[in-house]
Amino acid sequence: MTTGGKAGMRSRSRQTVFAGALLVTSALVPVLIAAPAMAQQQVAQSGAGVLGASHAFDIPAQSMTSALALFGQQSGLQITVDGALVRGIDAPAVSGSMTSQQALDRLFAGSGLSYNISDDGTVVVEQIVTGAAAEGEVLDPIRVEGNAEGAYGPMGPTRDSVVASRSRTASKTDTPILDDSAAVSVVTQKELETRNVQDVQQAVAYSAGVQAGEYGSDVRYDYIRIRGFYSSLSTYRDGLSSRTYNFTTARQEPYGLQQVDVLKGSTSSLFGMNGPGGLVNLITKRPQDEAGGEVFTTFGEDHVRGGGDVTGPVAEGSNWTYRLTGLWQDAEREQDYSQDDRIYVAPAFTYKPKAGTELTILTSYSNRESNLGYGFPTGIETSRNAFFGEPDFNTFDTEETNIGYEFSHQITDKLQFRQNARYTHVDLDYETVYLNDTTPLGNRWAFAIYGELDRFAVDNQVQYDTALNETFDSKTLVGFDFNRDQNREKRFDGTASPIDPYNPAYCGLSCINFTSSSDTEITQAAYGLYAQEQLTIADDWIATVGGRFDYVQSDTDTISSGTLDERDDHKFTSRVGLTYKATDEVSVYGNYSESFQPVYGSAASRPDGTAPQEGTQYEVGVKYQPIAIDAMFTAALFDLTQENVSQWNSTTSTYQQIGEINSRGLELEGKMSLDARTNLTLAYTYLDAEIKDDVVTANVGNRPSNVPEHTASAWLDYTIPEHGAFGDLTIGGGLRFVGSRYNNDANADLLGSHTVVDAMVNYMVTDNVSLAVNATNLLDREYVSSNTFGSRFYGDGRTVLATLKYSW
Repeated sequence: MTTGGKAGMRSRSRQTVFAGALLVTSALVPVLIAAPAMAQQQVAQSGAGVLGASHAFDIPAQSMTSALALFGQQSGLQITVDGALVRGIDAPAVSGSMTSQQALDRLFAGSGLSYNISDDGTVVVEQIVTGAAAEGEVLDPIRVEGNAEGAYGPMGPTRDSVVASRSRTASKTDTPILDDSAAVSVVTQKELETRNVQDVQQAVAYSAGVQAGEYGSDVRYDYIRIRGFYSSLSTYRDGLSSRTYNFTTARQEPYGLQQVDVLKGSTSSLFGMNGPGGLVNLITKRPQDEAGGEVFTTFGEDHVRGGGDVTGPVAEGSNWTYRLTGLWQDAEREQDYSQDDRIYVAPAFTYKPKAGTELTILTSYSNRESNLGYGFPTGIETSRNAFFGEPDFNTFDTEETNIGYEFSHQITDKLQFRQNARYTHVDLDYETVYLNDTTPLGNRWAFAIYGELDRFAVDNQVQYDTALNETFDSKTLVGFDFNRDQNREKRFDGTASPIDPYNPAYCGLSCINFTSSSDTEITQAAYGLYAQEQLTIADDWIATVGGRFDYVQSDTDTISSGTLDERDDHKFTSRVGLTYKATDEVSVYGNYSESFQPVYGSAASRPDGTAPQEGTQYEVGVKYQPIAIDAMFTAALFDLTQENVSQWNSTTSTYQQIGEINSRGLELEGKMSLDARTNLTLAYTYLDAEIKDDVVTANVGNRPSNVPEHTASAWLDYTIPEHGAFGDLTIGGGLRFVGSRYNNDANADLLGSHTVVDAMVNYMVTDNVSLAVNATNLLDREYVSSNTFGSRFYGDGRTVLATLKYSW
């Protein structure tokens, strides 16, 4: 057995803990503190054979246990460590091309730890024994295999901090956020749980550059604008598209998520067809190596909910881990004759046959019975709870089934293959009657959609990491993805008897008369080939260059009329970024990126044929991740332009692609876990948006509808530590401000600004039992979230939910 190690490097105090790659059990006692060793020991010949190979290391400053797991993956070595020795110890960042010995020496510098190499080549972590420390109790070793946490995948949820240091979303590689040449906001498990979010809109509501809940109480979809642009193509689940076109889709259950990433700016060079503002990537809960779980029940006005989440090894010593997440809800919403009933079940399994190989199976079933949130026609002043439809014809019910997997295999120490795939089936029943006349006795329209969606998506990636020499480190990614959506919808349009909106009397199904119908099937197949190079130069400069070619086949088969519209779109998009690491804490970046978004069917006409909507972005920014505290601060300046925007020309009764919209702005965001008791998030967005070209000439120079100039948010929570018989008490609150915006592109009507207050309190009854109360719109502010299509959409009123939870 040979010995090695040295001391003298700084320790980083940040405590960003990821549970997914750790195998340290809760039974271990606190670490014994030993005096640091200052002498370097010589590595013998047999140890040098194990540790002498060079690798490209990229290990951020984090807990020692997480750092060792990441070292194991990147070096291909097995590590044995007594969990008590490393608990509470932070490791410095280790980056660049070096031998495994050099990497370990840097990790252990100043930590009071050393290591030995066993006869079978395993790295055995030991404490440098001096003085009284030698009398400490020695526990059985815990084996940490080379399955380090990534940005998602094997990683566990960040449950003790609102700060995330890494994200795979921005570059499809496990890259520190500080190094990425793009703006990305991460909503961690800690933040999701603290605010007890009930939908994806609430999850991202405190992120810079994001405007959520534009249609207020309308709960059919998650309406999210990023940098002033809304796109139905911008929702992803685990890196795979969950795009929406037409009506058939299902909202995602936030209790099934462990993280939400918001990538801002044009993203087509990696993700294909998308809107110019950015995308939202929802990360599903994954099995964890350490056993744990929770069960809970939630109560509120007309609201009952129960659920649980358990995870851990399938059996002692097994290579399989599992996770089972479930939820049941019986609830009503604020508007009359509304409901929000849910069933969600998500089994998941992870298999790790050996270090560097991993398969995670992700499945879920979701059934939601809900309704529409109605707009109030201009001229009608009544309660925001009023209902103008028919109670017996008022549904937006979805049933969604998902089955997929994520596979990764470390072919060599430098080459890795990954494949993500998912099949989705959605059924939709959409029935509604709505008021379309502002007279007291208004006519009503009847509308129904019965849809069925089948979607398959797969993304194949090969990543090659190498050190070209002492100056250049390369991370090369090549990928091919395929998406196929088949969406069939039967649609019925008609009328219903008039109703007095001030004294409604409902007539049931007998007064609904359908006058037309259609049966349409849309099939879309999208093929994408992409490549990206991340070149690190002298540890300080990171150049990112990427390109992608997309080929999209879209067939619209109108079965009811016997017509078929076939179209092909293809586009090459690129991205160029540069990051400068001014210090270990500060990076400055810039990027140029592109997007494209196909236009379907007869939704546009151009003299030279229909073309995709195209976007370009220029962005510069700065990121600051201080060593002294667990925090991330970002600032970004951007200039976004979308061309070929499809617009309706009422004069010719056709769509025309002559629209152009520019959005320039500033985003400021800060996320801080200041200590074990205090969390703070801050966000501010300034948008200078302008219509550059329009079907209506008079609109040129105006501000696009529903895009505010200013939005801001702040959230603070603080935990009063337990004292005597009283447990921890956490108190939190937040403000969400949305500035004034115009109702239409003509800028004729200005909708006023609004500020909404949220709050929470959580009391730890015991170490395992908590009681939390969360309130959204605490002051019950009545406000109009948007005023479009001739109707006002009110924001949700006050909602108060109490949750009793037992966790272990």
